[in-house]
Amino acid sequence: MRSEDELRDLLTEAAEEIADFESNPRTWLTWITFLMEKLENESVSVNPVYQETYQELLYALSAAIRNRLKSGGW
Repeated sequence: MRSEDELRDLLTEAAEEIADFESNPRTWLTWITFLMEKLENESVSVNPVYQETYQELLYALSAAIRNRLKSGGW
């Protein structure tokens, strides 16, 4: 299993590559949605019970986004 630092580095590289591929944030929704769909499929394939956990993640993400819009920070 990878360490959190390795995963953070991998995600940083992926974000940089997406931004290099398409610098306009308006198009990023497609890629973020694609990633979320793939993560959901992977988690549920490991354990169907994770579907409920994934829903909880979506609610938490929604709250984080609302907070970001209100406060301007993560």
